[in-house]
Amino acid sequence: MPPNDPIYCDRCGDPAAEGDHASCRAAREMEPPRYCAHCRRRMIVQVTPLGWTARCSAHGAMANAS
Repeated sequence: MPPNDPIYCDRCGDPAAEGDHASCRAAREMEPPRYCAHCRRRMIVQVTPLGWTARCSAHGAMANAS
């Protein structure tokens, strides 16, 4: 099970504790995550008219359906 606190930004992949991720947070309101927040792997993302799914090969899937 991955830790609860993200280590990496799920949009840009940079360490979450470093730098300003305000633009990443703003973009994530409209976009799915691109990187796993726990291991920094690029995720497989599928966007549909009803929402999105993102899957990390190590940590599994997450989804957001409207």
